[in-house]
Amino acid sequence: MNLPTMDRRVTVKKLLDARDGALVVTGLGSPSYDVHAAGDRNDNYYLWGAMGGAALIGLGLAQAQPDKRVMVITGDGEQLMAFGSLATISVARPKNLDLIVLDNQHFGETGMQSSHTGKGIGFDKVAAACGFSKTAELRSLEEVDTLCEELCRPADGPRLFVLKITAENLPRSLPPRDAVEVKNRFRAHLGFATC
Repeated sequence: MNLPTMDRRVTVKKLLDARDGALVVTGLGSPSYDVHAAGDRNDNYYLWGAMGGAALIGLGLAQAQPDKRVMVITGDGEQLMAFGSLATISVARPKNLDLIVLDNQHFGETGMQSSHTGKGIGFDKVAAACGFSKTAELRSLEEVDTLCEELCRPADGPRLFVLKITAENLPRSLPPRDAVEVKNRFRAHLGFATC
């Protein structure tokens, strides 16, 4: 049975159009390309070569910036690599951290092999079992519209949403690859000195 999926770029653009000041951390590969394709901004923190790091970098940022919302946009492959991060985030319990997992059920960066999520692993269920305050799996743009409204409301703890997207390799929209530049402009956005 083929369940519906969404166009990844349309979905990510909807989320970012409604970000309402949220700081965005992107996972390695396609999530970074998707966020960049929606519009390069100084409050986007793109990860290069940090596979599995997005969720925990998001946690650190949420703890360091408790008055700002932090949205991590990552893929199912990266989040599988960081499976234990869900427990750590749940224990830390930040109220300003949202994880968005773009789930195409494949490892898109290494040849589109089936990922564990295509075999029944549901990040929303894992996060709920860990104690996240809200979790869900979404398959339609109408659900994403509702999610955008939800993300602007205060939360009681971390939230995780799985967005089921179509498995396809889209043209890459490459953000800056200079990690120092990305770091410095992000720090400047937050009002910190750059080095």
